[in-house]
Amino acid sequence: MAMEPEFGISTPRNPSPYSWVNLSRNLMLAYQSFGVVYGDLSTSPLYVFKSTFIGKLQNHQDEDAIFGAFSLIFWTLTLIPLLKYVLLVLSADDNGEGGTFALYSLLCRHAKFSLLPNQQAADEELSAYRYGPSRQGPGSSSLKRFLEKHKKVRTSLLIVVLLGACMVIGDGVITSAISVLSSVSGLQVTEHKLTEGELVLLACVILVGLFALQHYGTHRVAFVFAPIVIIWLISIFSVGLYNTIHWNPKIVLAISPHYIVKFFSETGKEGWVSLGGILLCITGTEAMFADLGHFTSLSIRLAFAFVVYPCLVVQYMGQAAFLSKNTSSIPNSFYDSIPDAVFWPVFIIATLAAIVGSQAIITATFSIIKQCHALGCFPRVKVVHTSKNIYGQIYIPEINWILMIITLAITIGFQDTTLIGNAYGLACMTVMFITTGLMGLVGLFVWQRNIILVTAFLLLFGFIEGVYLSSALIKVPQGGWVSLVLSSVFLVIMCVWHYGTRKKYNFDLHNKVPLRWILGLGPSLGIVRVPGIGLIYSELATGVPAIFSHFVTNLPAFHTVLVFVCVKSVQVPYVSSEERFLIGRVCPRPYRMYRCIVRYGYKDISRDDGDFENQLIQSIAEFIQMEAVEPSLPSSDNASFDGRMAVISSTRTIESNACLIVSEQEDLAANNSIQSSKSLTLQSLRSCYDDESPQMRRRQVRFQLPQRPGMDPSVREELMDLIQAKEAGVAYIMGHSYVKARRTSSFFKKFVIDIAYSFLRKNCRGPAVALHIPHISLIEVGMTYYV
Repeated sequence: MAMEPEFGISTPRNPSPYSWVNLSRNLMLAYQSFGVVYGDLSTSPLYVFKSTFIGKLQNHQDEDAIFGAFSLIFWTLTLIPLLKYVLLVLSADDNGEGGTFALYSLLCRHAKFSLLPNQQAADEELSAYRYGPSRQGPGSSSLKRFLEKHKKVRTSLLIVVLLGACMVIGDGVITSAISVLSSVSGLQVTEHKLTEGELVLLACVILVGLFALQHYGTHRVAFVFAPIVIIWLISIFSVGLYNTIHWNPKIVLAISPHYIVKFFSETGKEGWVSLGGILLCITGTEAMFADLGHFTSLSIRLAFAFVVYPCLVVQYMGQAAFLSKNTSSIPNSFYDSIPDAVFWPVFIIATLAAIVGSQAIITATFSIIKQCHALGCFPRVKVVHTSKNIYGQIYIPEINWILMIITLAITIGFQDTTLIGNAYGLACMTVMFITTGLMGLVGLFVWQRNIILVTAFLLLFGFIEGVYLSSALIKVPQGGWVSLVLSSVFLVIMCVWHYGTRKKYNFDLHNKVPLRWILGLGPSLGIVRVPGIGLIYSELATGVPAIFSHFVTNLPAFHTVLVFVCVKSVQVPYVSSEERFLIGRVCPRPYRMYRCIVRYGYKDISRDDGDFENQLIQSIAEFIQMEAVEPSLPSSDNASFDGRMAVISSTRTIESNACLIVSEQEDLAANNSIQSSKSLTLQSLRSCYDDESPQMRRRQVRFQLPQRPGMDPSVREELMDLIQAKEAGVAYIMGHSYVKARRTSSFFKKFVIDIAYSFLRKNCRGPAVALHIPHISLIEVGMTYYV
């Protein structure tokens, strides 16, 4: 049974009375989805007919052509959003999450497609990892083995997924420009017409305000957004129904596919080119799948099938009925078709609906970039979590302002919704085409469907979307190039970052410190062991990083307790707190060296709750206790220290007093720790720091060992060493790396590593900032990586 998102509701086993609770919950989520999912799709009637009848097709502005265009719109809405997405694609969720990354994640877990270098066998034991059908069965085909065997094919698959992500980012720019510009264009049909420059200025003011409000998050106005879109849908439904009855009721006959055949027979090549405008009626459809994690599949299906779909069909029908009798109104078809009595209310609600649609796609852009970073394909950026209830609502300041500048440039540069629509259609159809291809692979390898059914799916929707995509590509010189340029820039950034990150990881992997060398030094490591805990951060999930030997070589002193910390992403959307920590040993017990792997999903957000140190100490303490009673865990007598690890629940260790007794003290504890320091200089430095930065002083957590007579003396001694080291203080050690290409490398590699990758590293957030490491406790070790 599919797992729902955290604010969804699972299907109850007992249908009474909880089924009513489940239904009411889904109805509430369906109501909320109007303000987040359907803002973009519902505002398409503003510009579809205008973008369709352009160029040479203007010579065919007659009733038959209008009827054919509406028939194309009707069947496009029926086949792609209703049949493909609502009935099929929404079923391909990844633990309740949707989007191209969800499909890619499913594929990577059911076949060896992943390119993440730090994956472990222990990751396959995650509860979210085992989501879906068994990995055994017909999916193990020759095609699957072929894809797993060839790395270039797997790399191509990742590039295709990233291209889809880049097109979504392009949508975040283009949607805002075309929606707002189309909504304010209604002022051109009033008595006091605004000039084109004044309309663009008004659109720019609205766009600046829209991006300036992004840091508040969608959740703060979710209940305001939903009524706006609902009122908008009711308005366009009413206007469409009125126009159908008043102008030309025969438009209902255009539902017959016969009018599509007639349309192409009369228009020929011009009709095929016009498909680039027709496809704008389904822009925003991908949001139904991409935003699945915020709702449930049932709620999105209910909202579209019973409200959005009929409202859009009736609106397009009404516009077509009006245009069949007023063909001269095609350049401003939507606002000309509105009766004068309700023009201003509809204009106001249209502008508000355009803002809502733009808000939703911008938020989706932030989520896409966060997921790209989790895959190691985007530089580190600041991620702000804007909601306590909706886990996926985030805000990225740097990306927000970059998107705003690009959106304003497109709005001012083009000043024409038709040209912007060409770019918009190309971006949307590319994403849909990629989704169709990934769905075919999911059908084979995840759902393990018959290859005939999968082939039929690919042929049907691949042909339809391929025809639309070919029409959109024809319009590349007329504005479509914007999508290609935007996606190419972001794709180059992602590929360069991924390439440099993998090269850096491979350098670390091949320059690990041999375990024999550490064992040869003895428990003292041949150096002075100073009181405290040293947290050595590395991307390696196994082995000792090279920065360890580099640090020892330059400073022959180290902490009594060493913990090698690896923070990594796994191919699941979320990792529960019970499964987040993996704890193990690096060396025998007297060395007091441990490994901690902190795992996050591609949609998880690492929050700075100020409790990581305490969770880590509790986790290590429980591991020590478990190791003494469970022979399956690695012990001091086990030769394979590194590699065998245990899952430690951070939630259970904090709440349980089985291993350590936890006590909390206020800020006075900080003063006591200062006075207890043996160094007068250190006391003075800490006092000055606390006086200057009082906001950094947090609650003090102290650990005590419970009085348990049956505890093993060696375990008690190790736990006491851990507590004393925690009382002495925690230091964070990270590598400050400089990545350079080798002298023998090709010119292309030197350009990518020495210029492009180095530029991105210098201008993105540092790892210490991204991991919320306090600067007062940070030690950086400089190293040069020749890759």
